[in-house]
Amino acid sequence: MSVIGFALNGLLIALLAAALVMGMRLNRRLKTLRASQHDFALAVQQLNNAAARAEQGLAELRAASDEALDLLSDRIDKGRQLAAKLERLTQQAPAVERLAEAEAERAQERRLGALLAATREARAKPERLVRPEPKVRAPLAFDEDLFVDATDPAGARR
Repeated sequence: MSVIGFALNGLLIALLAAALVMGMRLNRRLKTLRASQHDFALAVQQLNNAAARAEQGLAELRAASDEALDLLSDRIDKGRQLAAKLERLTQQAPAVERLAEAEAERAQERRLGALLAATREARAKPERLVRPEPKVRAPLAFDEDLFVDATDPAGARR
């Protein structure tokens, strides 16, 4: 073999070695890419699951908000009805107060009339106004026999 053959074989060996090194590097990169692709597929699947849970959560939230809206609208309607009823009652309250005041005035007039009638009757019969003087009792006299011992034969005092 000649020097040219050896040189061409050396060049071919060098090129094959470079191709082998490049193939190994490319293989490592492809493995990394496949692993990344697998991880990416897992991430996409997890994202899809999360999106499905979020959609379900939103549907439940919508249902809960609709239920709360119905409940609140019922309570608001009841509140408005009670407010209207309270307003009517407060508008009627002065009339009720006036009736109570009129009844109190009538009761006072009846009491005053009874007092006036009693005063007129007392003026017509003056003897009822004079109080009889209390009877004065005579002072008590001590009976000395009260203090005598009944068992004492001599009747002596102690």
